[in-house]
Amino acid sequence: MPLADIQDRIRAACEASNRAAADVTLIAVSKVQPNERVQDVLDQGHRVFGENKVQEAAGKWPTFRETYPDVQLHLIGPLQTNKVRQAMELAQSIHTVDRPKLANTIARIADETGACPDLFIQVNTGEEPQKAGILPAQSDEFISEVRALGLPLKGLMCIPPVDEEPSLHFALLAKIAKRNGLSALSMGMSGDFERAIALGATHIRVGSAIFGDRVPG
Repeated sequence: MPLADIQDRIRAACEASNRAAADVTLIAVSKVQPNERVQDVLDQGHRVFGENKVQEAAGKWPTFRETYPDVQLHLIGPLQTNKVRQAMELAQSIHTVDRPKLANTIARIADETGACPDLFIQVNTGEEPQKAGILPAQSDEFISEVRALGLPLKGLMCIPPVDEEPSLHFALLAKIAKRNGLSALSMGMSGDFERAIALGATHIRVGSAIFGDRVPG
């Protein structure tokens, strides 16, 4: 689906929810996509992209940024502590802060470098054992811990279970964010981003609907 069609759908969803389209950031998820597809989206003027793996991002974006220095990169995949420094050098936002050890590592490197990307805490709203994310019952305490570290916490992120109605999970994430005074919600993907927008999403992560099916390397 052309990028313009996705942008039209975002505008329509925002209008239906009495929201401004400018309040929703479209993250084009370029993980496991050939460079020519990414180039095509860049040529259409889009500048906000998402990657799952630090190594893949490091192999792709420094070169693209030579031509497109205004690209904003969002890391949306699980982050190992030994990749934190590289992730912080590459990305403007990290959406997957999900445990104290990771938060402490980010804080230490931020203190060393004097800079830190915007951060989102990943909440495992479905309480799935195989999925990353802080459990909902532990989210308030973890939010407080991250704030106590002086980190730039912007909001929350979730990935709903594939076999459940995503709106229930979007609503839960919004509820946790509201009671903790967080305004940013990273939720909604290719198949459900309109529902996420209706429930307050500020960042939606759309991959296959823009780029087509992934091309594993």
